[in-house]
Amino acid sequence: MRRDWRVIVVGLGGIGSGAAYWLARRFGPDVLGLEQFELGHTNGASQDHSRIIRYSYHTPAYVRLAFGAYDAWRAVEAEAGEALVIRTGGLDLWPPGAAIPMADYRSSLAAVGVPFEAFDEHEVMRRWPVFRLEPGTQAIFQADGGIAAAARGNAAHQRLARAHGATLLERQRVAAVVPQADGTVVVELADGSSLQAQDVVMATDAWTADLLRPLGVDLPLTVTQEQVTYFACPDPALFAPERFPVWIWMDDPSFYGFPVFGEAGPKVAQDVGGRAVTAATRDFAPDEAAAARVRDFLARHLPAALGPPIRTRTCLYTLTPDRDFVVDHVPGAPHVLVMLGAAHAFKFASHLGRVAAELVADGRTTADLAAFRLDRPILREVHPATNFMV
Repeated sequence: MRRDWRVIVVGLGGIGSGAAYWLARRFGPDVLGLEQFELGHTNGASQDHSRIIRYSYHTPAYVRLAFGAYDAWRAVEAEAGEALVIRTGGLDLWPPGAAIPMADYRSSLAAVGVPFEAFDEHEVMRRWPVFRLEPGTQAIFQADGGIAAAARGNAAHQRLARAHGATLLERQRVAAVVPQADGTVVVELADGSSLQAQDVVMATDAWTADLLRPLGVDLPLTVTQEQVTYFACPDPALFAPERFPVWIWMDDPSFYGFPVFGEAGPKVAQDVGGRAVTAATRDFAPDEAAAARVRDFLARHLPAALGPPIRTRTCLYTLTPDRDFVVDHVPGAPHVLVMLGAAHAFKFASHLGRVAAELVADGRTTADLAAFRLDRPILREVHPATNFMV
C-alpha cells in the first residue's frame, strides 16, 4: 500500500464519505479513505434507506447550515445522475405543553427568511386525515422538508470519490492518529502498519472518543443504541411520499416518521429512546420496550400507520451533551480535523464533507462553525448536564 498521502479520511460513514468525495474533487488520487468495516455496513449511524432533511431547526445557525446542505446534495445529484433528496414537505408537531419550544423554530426560520406555514390541529387533520391530535396541538409545515436517501447518498459519495481518483479501503481499522513534530500526521493501523498524511479528517462517530483521548481530548459523549421500525400498515397508499410528509413530534419523548420509502410501509422511531452502550458493547437486537413506546404513540396519534413490523433496524447515536456538532481541529494538532454529527447530521453530510475539504485545502470556510468548537465550555466539563432535545 502507498504510505504517503495528502489527506486521509478515517471513517467512511455519512460524513466521512462526503469528505472523501469533496476532498477528491480537490486532491484527486492523493486522498485515502479508511473504513474499519465494509463499506455500507450497519454498525454505525449512517445506513438504512432514509434520513430527514429539513430547514426547520431550533437556531438560525442550523437553518443557514441547511442551505449549504441542500446545495451540496444538489451538486452530488448532478454529478451522480440520481435523486438523493426527495421533497415530501416536513411537519413539526407540538402537543400542549411540549418540551421543545416552538418559538425557537418559528423565530429561526423567520430570521433566515425560510417560508413556512403554522396552523392548529384541525388544519393538520384536514390536510392529513390519518393524524389524531389533541386540542391545542400546534404545527409548522415547511414545504422543502423531505427524505435524504441515506444508503444511496453514501454509495454515491464513495463512487464519485473513486471516480475522482480517491482510494477507499475497507476493513482497515485505525488504532491511533499521531501528530508529528514536522506537522504531518501518522495513522497507525491495527495490523501494525502505518501511513502518513499532511492532514487527517476523523469522521469516526462512536469511535471518536477512543481516538481523541491519546491526543489529550476527553469528550463527554453519550452513545446510545437506537432503532427504527417499518410497519406493514393496512393502506400504504395513505403514506405515499407525494401525499404524506416527514414528521417530528416535538415533545419528550420525541418521535419521528417517514412516508413509504425503501420498504413497503412507513418508518417510525423514537428519538434518543435507547439504552446507553459503547461501540464495543452494542448489539443488534431490537428493544421491545422502545418498540412498545412507538406502537403506543402510533395507536394514539397515527393509527393508520400501525401494522405488523416489516423490519426493525438498530443504529448508534453519538451525542454531545448539548447535541451540537463537533467540527474543529484538535488543539495542538492543527492537521487533525474532527467531525462529529451528534446524531442529527446526515442531512448535512455532504455539506460537512465540503466544509472539511475547504478547511484542508484553503484553511478556511464560509460555514459558521462557532457553535461546533472542541473547546466550548460544555465539552470541557467532566459531568455536564445533557440536553438531547432538538
